[in-house]
Amino acid sequence: MASTASLSIKLVRIGAALLVLALASIGLTLWVTWQLEGGAAAVNEAGRMRMQAWRLTSAVQAQLPSAEVQALVDQFAHSLDVLRTGDPTRPLFVPRDPDVQREFQTVESLWQTQHALWTAAQTPEAGVLLQSTDTFVQAIDRLVMAIEHQLAGFTAILNLFQFVMVALAIGGAVIMLYTGYLYVINPLAHLRRGLAQVEGGEFSTRIDVDTQDEFGQVAAGFNRMASTLQSLYGGLEAQVAAKTQRIEAQRARLAALYEVSAFLAQANTIEELSRGFSQRVRAVMKADAVAVRWSDEANQRYLMLASDCFPTSMQEEERSLIAGACACGNLAPEARTRVIPIRNHEQAPMRHCAKVGYESLVSVPVRLQQRLIGEIDLFFRSTVQLSAEETELLDALASHLASALEGLRAAALEREAAVGEERTLLARELHDSIAQSLAFLKIQSQLLRSAVQKQQHDKVQSTLEELELGLKESINDVRELLVHFRTRTNTDHIEAALQETLQKFQHQTGLPTRLQLDGDGLPLPADVQVQVLHVVQEALSNVRKHAHASHVSLDVHKGARWRFVVRDNGSGFDTTQQHDETHVGTKIMHERAERIGATVQVESRPGQGTSLTLTLPPYPVANSSVGTVGLDLTEPFTPP
Repeated sequence: MASTASLSIKLVRIGAALLVLALASIGLTLWVTWQLEGGAAAVNEAGRMRMQAWRLTSAVQAQLPSAEVQALVDQFAHSLDVLRTGDPTRPLFVPRDPDVQREFQTVESLWQTQHALWTAAQTPEAGVLLQSTDTFVQAIDRLVMAIEHQLAGFTAILNLFQFVMVALAIGGAVIMLYTGYLYVINPLAHLRRGLAQVEGGEFSTRIDVDTQDEFGQVAAGFNRMASTLQSLYGGLEAQVAAKTQRIEAQRARLAALYEVSAFLAQANTIEELSRGFSQRVRAVMKADAVAVRWSDEANQRYLMLASDCFPTSMQEEERSLIAGACACGNLAPEARTRVIPIRNHEQAPMRHCAKVGYESLVSVPVRLQQRLIGEIDLFFRSTVQLSAEETELLDALASHLASALEGLRAAALEREAAVGEERTLLARELHDSIAQSLAFLKIQSQLLRSAVQKQQHDKVQSTLEELELGLKESINDVRELLVHFRTRTNTDHIEAALQETLQKFQHQTGLPTRLQLDGDGLPLPADVQVQVLHVVQEALSNVRKHAHASHVSLDVHKGARWRFVVRDNGSGFDTTQQHDETHVGTKIMHERAERIGATVQVESRPGQGTSLTLTLPPYPVANSSVGTVGLDLTEPFTPP
């Protein structure tokens, strides 16, 4: 049974009991000591009375004056009175023992007789007086012996009390130590062990509560705390496990999303993309089969792009679906990812899916910029319920698929546009160069036919020479055209393409060339680089055809407005006069410059060479500064 008293009450009770015992022992000891002191003083006083008795007897026998005798008598009477009543100033009293009191009464009765003898008018006989005094002294001696006997008893009691007090001191110390151990040290030890176990993770630890004192309350509080910690730890472990599971699931979804995204970024064809996507989606979702469908513009027909683990018996039937004919390919514009239960093969429209054992269908719409472009169908042979995370993953995969398909379409369009641009460029180059030469050759052939018919041999010979010269010029134009189309800008910087162009020109003509660059500017856009390169190539073509120069240089200034200057030391020409040969080339360069918002300026004088300056519109300039770079292209060039 648990004690209901508090620790403080227990300690007060034990302390009070020990205090009462101690006070009682001290009180009794003081009382015994008081008795001993009083008895000892009575013995001393009785001894004085004995001496006074003999002194009085001697005074009477000596017949001293009555006044002296009376003084002695008064002293004796005072001593007897002190023994009778006690002395208030000090402990002096006759013990209340019956034997002592009887002897004291004997002394008092003999005192009366002795007083009469000592105060008689006539001196009594010496024998009588001595006999009487001896009897009186013997009575006093018996009184002293009785008091001493009583004091001996009190001394024994005092010794007993001292022994008892020593025993009480030892017992009190033992009791206090035991009490401290029982009520303080032992409960603290239990609490300490319990705390150590809880600290070690043993939250099931409990402390026995056998009291209702402060330590019992602390133990009960400890048990409640341990129970709370156990429940919290258990809940925390469950939460950690659940959180870990969610994190692992998220990691798996992210890994799957990353894998699919990486694959989609590397796929080159729609067939490869859709087939690989269907395989990976089926593995991620643990589906039994997957079908990827592409919708027409009106969302009236769905074409199966690819499938994975799809039954062969259903492939032909599912290859092209009309919207509404089946649960697959039946998406509204606002449709979302959903799970469609497959009932039985007797119910349309999914009886063919039920026949092969599918129980659930997950339909995932594929959208591109809010436009429905297809559908992903996942088939399961069991009942499926999608979580929010799985739905989000499927939507993300569908979005990546749409982006990849759009990327392939955009790449195809870009390739088509590039082919068209190349065709247009080739047609323009043929028209601007070879077509004119061919027209010249046509005219010369007609002149040759006419001269042959007229048998004008001189005319025939000159016409043949013109034809030969035109053919050489056409061959050179074709060669130059091929060189132009081989030179392309494949980096952010145009310097390499310019250097290659000058090297090809040097190889064709044998003329020394020089490339000079200065300033610092950001790279030009690719389309601008192409047009700049063609203008420079056309300027070099004019130099080759008409300038008769011995040296050509190209100065490039990079800055807010890029500037390209082609100079030669050739024959030059008068820019105020019309020259058919140079006019065509200049016209071509102006047309190319206008496409990029640039300007072309030609400066030339007869006999002083020609300078062509191409100035681009403003472009951003880098903050750094680079010094002038000069390239002397004197090494022989090896054609590709």
